[in-house]
Amino acid sequence: MKKVICSPKAPGAIGPYSQAIEAAGMVFVSGQLPIDGATGVMPEGVSAQARQSLENVKHILEEAGLGMANIVKTTVFLADMSLFAEMNAVYATYFEGDCPARSAVAVKALPKDALVEIECIAVR
Repeated sequence: MKKVICSPKAPGAIGPYSQAIEAAGMVFVSGQLPIDGATGVMPEGVSAQARQSLENVKHILEEAGLGMANIVKTTVFLADMSLFAEMNAVYATYFEGDCPARSAVAVKALPKDALVEIECIAVR
């Protein structure tokens, strides 16, 4: 059985998908673009965008009763690998102690011309 997780603090889905799905004690958070859920605005620069994407992840997890410490795996999509160090500096501020497993890949383009998108898997 699965449960849809949706936070009004994160931007709504821009396609036929859910912000997150919980199944068997795991929460699968869809890729979060760096869009402010309240204003619909995307900040400029990879640092601000990484922060907004991670805030969106945080809001969705909070809706599920979880926090960043529950994340076991993230995937970071970057518009260019030259953005990695700047994204990584922001990313590091969101995790204490044991960090989750992570993949980071450069893609040809992201929706809405974003510089970063972050998805994750969390466990109860």
